[in-house]
Amino acid sequence: MSERRQIGIGIVGAGFLAQIRARCYREVIGIDASIAAVADIDRERADTYARQNGIQTVLTSLEELLALPEVDAVDLCVPNHLHRPMAEAAAGAGKHVICTKPLTAYVGQDLPAEASDEEISGRDRGEMLRVATADARAMVDATKKAGVRLFYGENWVYAPSIRRSLDLLKASRGAILEMRGWECHNGSHSPYSKLWRHTGGGALLRLGAHPIGAMLHLKREEGLAREDAPIRPVSVTAEVSDLSRNPALDEENTRIATGWVDVENWGCAIVAFEDGSRGVAYGSDNMLGGMESKLEVMASNCHLKCQLSPNDLVRAYAPDEAVFGDEYIMEKVSGRAGWSTPIPREDWSSGQLGMIQEFTAALAEGRSTPSDGRLGLDVTRVLYAAYQAAAEGRRVELD
Repeated sequence: MSERRQIGIGIVGAGFLAQIRARCYREVIGIDASIAAVADIDRERADTYARQNGIQTVLTSLEELLALPEVDAVDLCVPNHLHRPMAEAAAGAGKHVICTKPLTAYVGQDLPAEASDEEISGRDRGEMLRVATADARAMVDATKKAGVRLFYGENWVYAPSIRRSLDLLKASRGAILEMRGWECHNGSHSPYSKLWRHTGGGALLRLGAHPIGAMLHLKREEGLAREDAPIRPVSVTAEVSDLSRNPALDEENTRIATGWVDVENWGCAIVAFEDGSRGVAYGSDNMLGGMESKLEVMASNCHLKCQLSPNDLVRAYAPDEAVFGDEYIMEKVSGRAGWSTPIPREDWSSGQLGMIQEFTAALAEGRSTPSDGRLGLDVTRVLYAAYQAAAEGRRVELD
């Protein structure tokens, strides 16, 4: 094992996710990990982010950031269509890569630049699967060829509830038979989330990627523990819809996010594994009262429930909105009156903090970690196979 050393991180993008990352890097224990620089095409936003987080070097291009010798790894907090080119550029510069989910997405990258929104979202789903998978594989290959690490930013893998459940599953020696997982919101922090050409999908991709990633991880670990080989996903069936188009909705009775252009606000995928087990994952933008992130695991000799958000470590009651002032309650909560669940450490319970702790440790020690490029590639394949299954009304087999 190599000696621990200082890890310099280059943040690319200075939006909502980058703020989470900054909080987490500050709390890393046992490793001298710090943000060496931030790069964003919006200089004003980058300057604001740097002031808020004590970062000295502010840049407006990835190329400038990659030229810095003090940057060991880049953390890509950027839109999906930038993941592959930025990861390949970073690998070419000898930098390790941390990439948020999904690893890649279909946003019309195989179509002419002047392709319309309708042409992109109307693309054959089988072609979407082919292109997105090829991009994900290219990222894995580029980092491998360059001798650098590719970390897939799936925080669910490092959530305390899921990590503890994995310990219990290994101790039980039982077989996972069924998994049910979901992440539900009321819309997105990103103004671009309502168009396919910006995100590569809707709720299934933005939110369902989390439970799918966790399920693939658990089955991989089960297989490695039992037979020294991961248990792989083999087929997918799915349904997607924009439930906000219900004709009964009007301005008076509707509080959920609306205005989705060509993406779904609800999606459900059933993943079949080679041992016959099943995982049911869905993402929804129809959830009021704060986000929900949950995973249930039903095994042959145990039953586990993981509650990332909300959790009831603290329950609070306020007779009106003013009582708690501007105190943060939890992500996506719409009000502070009545009963609420103010999460003490949301970055911890969601797995964000554990993920950054693990990634920096892996960088310092020169080792791999469970949420790597291979997991990101598998999640991409499952997601776009699900879109194909939903569009064609059939089971899609995975190669």
